Amino acid sequence: MFEKLRTKWKVTPLQLALILCTFAIGGSLTGFVGKRIMPLFGIESPWLYLPVYILLITLIWPMMVLLISIPFGQFRFFTAYLKKIGKRMGLVKK
Repeated sequence: MFEKLRTKWKVTPLQLALILCTFAIGGSLTGFVGKRIMPLFGIESPWLYLPVYILLITLIWPMMVLLISIPFGQFRFFTAYLKKIGKRMGLVKK
């Protein structure tokens, strides 16, 4: 599985480890920050809380991953990765 990712992303084993760490830490930090921000909205309805939380973490995740990628030295990889995702979602022009 890891070899397949290395080949797909064209990275070294060390870069792959740093990229996976960035994904893990960025995702965890996104959840942490999202939980801290949600009380500011004052939403009490469980039917509204979950969709707002999902939208919030969807917006926060790219920023957190880019922020974490800087100390790991993977900023260039993640900017290209996020642009690719943006193109697929139709948010960035091709």
